[in-house]
Amino acid sequence: MDMKQIIEAENAKAEADLRRDYDALGEKLARRGVDIAALTRKAAAFGVAVPSWGTGTGGTRFARFPGQGEPANIFDKLDDCGVIHALTAATPAVSLHIPWDKADPADLLAKAEEVGVTFDAMNSNTFQDTGTLSYKFGSLSHTDAATRRQAIEHNIECIEIGRAIGSKALTVWIGDGSNFPGQTNMARQFERYLASMKEVYKALPDDWRIFSEHKIYEPAFYSTVVQDWGTSLLTAQELGEKAMCLVDLGHHAPNVNIEMIVSRLIHAGKLGGFHFNDSKYGDDDLDAGTIEPYRLFLVFNELVDADPAGLSHMIDQSHNVTDPIESLMISAMEIQRAFVQATLVDRAALAGYQQDNDALMASATLRAAFRTDVEPILQMARLQAGAAVDPVAAFRASGYRARVAAQRPVSTGGGGGIV
Repeated sequence: MDMKQIIEAENAKAEADLRRDYDALGEKLARRGVDIAALTRKAAAFGVAVPSWGTGTGGTRFARFPGQGEPANIFDKLDDCGVIHALTAATPAVSLHIPWDKADPADLLAKAEEVGVTFDAMNSNTFQDTGTLSYKFGSLSHTDAATRRQAIEHNIECIEIGRAIGSKALTVWIGDGSNFPGQTNMARQFERYLASMKEVYKALPDDWRIFSEHKIYEPAFYSTVVQDWGTSLLTAQELGEKAMCLVDLGHHAPNVNIEMIVSRLIHAGKLGGFHFNDSKYGDDDLDAGTIEPYRLFLVFNELVDADPAGLSHMIDQSHNVTDPIESLMISAMEIQRAFVQATLVDRAALAGYQQDNDALMASATLRAAFRTDVEPILQMARLQAGAAVDPVAAFRASGYRARVAAQRPVSTGGGGGIV
C-alpha cells in the first residue's frame, strides 16, 4: 500500500472513537463559550517548518550513531519531510542549511513540489570549515578581513539560492567567540561582526528578512559574540527594519524566563520567529515539549495575546536515540498543541485578574487552558486534512524506514557533530 492508503486504513481503526471524543470535548468547550469547529480550523491552519538536517540522526561532541535509512542527500531529506507533512498536515515547509543542502534550485523546486512542501528560511553555515579559509577563530567577526569576506559571501550565496526556491528569510547563527580570557577584544570583535552583517543585510531582497540567532555558549565557552537576546536585539536594531531576532528555546541559561524575552521582543517589534526544541541541561535539542511543555505553552500564551504578524516557526532538533521522522512529528504535534491550548485562555478573565492583582486566579486561568486535553482537536484537524489520526502509528505501519534503509547507502559513524 502507498502512504495514503496506509493513512486511510489506520484512520479507519481510530475514527469512531475520535468522533466520540471530539463530540464530548465539543460539549465541554461549548459550556465555556468555545466553538470547537472554529478551534479545529485554527489548528489546521497552524504550521511549523521542519529542518532538513533534522531528518538525519543527530550526534554529540563525542560521537554519532547513525540509524537505518539515513538520508544521503537533500533529495532524500525532502522525501522524509514530505512523509512528515503527509502524516501530520502540520509541516508545510522545509528549512535548508547551506552547504549541506546545496543543489540545483530547479531540482530542489521540482522535488519539493513532488513531495508537497515549500521552503522556509535559509540557514548559513560558518561554524564549520567549508571554504578555503578556516573559521577556527571566527567567521563574520574574524580578525582576518579575507576570512570575514568569505563568510559574508557565503551568506550572500545562501540568499541567492533562497531567492531561486522561494524562501524569504536568512537565519544567521555563528559560533564566534572565545574560550580564554584575553583571547579576543570583545568590543572590536562585535564591531567586526556588525560590519559584516551590514554587508549581508545590503544583499537582502526587499521582501526578505534576516534573523539574528543568539546562543549563550558552544563552541565558544568563555564569551560568545551573540550570546543573548539583548545582543541579538541590538544587532537587529542597528541593521534595519528587515532584521529580526530569532529565539531558539535551547539557547538560554537554565531558568531564564523565555516567555518574557518573547514579550520584550514583541514590544520592540523585533521578534522574527522561533527554533522550537526542548532541553534539560543545555542545548539538548530534544523534541519540543519533552521536558517543559508548560513553558512551551507560556511562550504561545504571549504570542496569542499579542498576535504578532509574520512569525517564522521552525523545529530545530537532533538526537541520537530516536527515529528522526518520528521525533519531528512529535515536535510538530506538541507545538501545535501548545498553540491550541494558548488559544483557549480566557483573555477577558485573565485581564481582569491581572488588573485586580489576583495572582492565584490569574495563574489558575492559564492552568485551566493548559490542562485541557485538546488531542481530539488535533486529531480531527489531521483527519479532515487527510493526514493520520496517529502519525507515529501510521508511520510504523507503513514500513517506510525499512524500505528506505534497503534503498539508501549505509551511513557510518564517526566524529561528533549534529550531522
